[in-house]
Amino acid sequence: MNAEARDWNRTEVVAHQILLIEDEPDQAATTKEILETHGFRVQIAKDGGQAQATFVMWKPDLVLLDVILPGESGFEVCERLKKTDKNVPVIMVTAIDLEDSRTLAERVGADSYITKPFSAEQLVKAIVSVSEQAWERVHQDHPREEGRVRFSCRCGKRFKVSVAHRGKAMTCPECGEPVIVPRHD
Repeated sequence: MNAEARDWNRTEVVAHQILLIEDEPDQAATTKEILETHGFRVQIAKDGGQAQATFVMWKPDLVLLDVILPGESGFEVCERLKKTDKNVPVIMVTAIDLEDSRTLAERVGADSYITKPFSAEQLVKAIVSVSEQAWERVHQDHPREEGRVRFSCRCGKRFKVSVAHRGKAMTCPECGEPVIVPRHD
């Protein structure tokens, strides 16, 4: 990972662990490489069954989901994942560029819709934007003490730290994973 990507990842991104649901091995490998270059940790699932199991066990911060999958559609997978955790951001990534498809994606809970082919920059910008919107949505109902930032590690450990720590990395005492203090109020 280059220094610019590493530095950017530590200060701007709310999502760090991404579940990529893609049945095409070449597309999955290319997308995973793009994401890992930008400092994300990635798990790949090839169908809805693998996606559900990985989602429950790994608790990703964000899901990238292809529409056309073996066995069931990405729309069905998205709806099921959102029933499991309504707050996890889901970005549909597909070659289908139809308004009806976009509408259905929105109806089943997708937070964004990107058509293939996409650039690395377009994908990373979408991840940053969607993850930050999801973070705001979750935290808008939780008032904060003046000068304090509240957030949680993916393991469930809750933190309340000074605003001076925004954008800085910490280590979770529960699970030992790195945690980035959100930059938002």
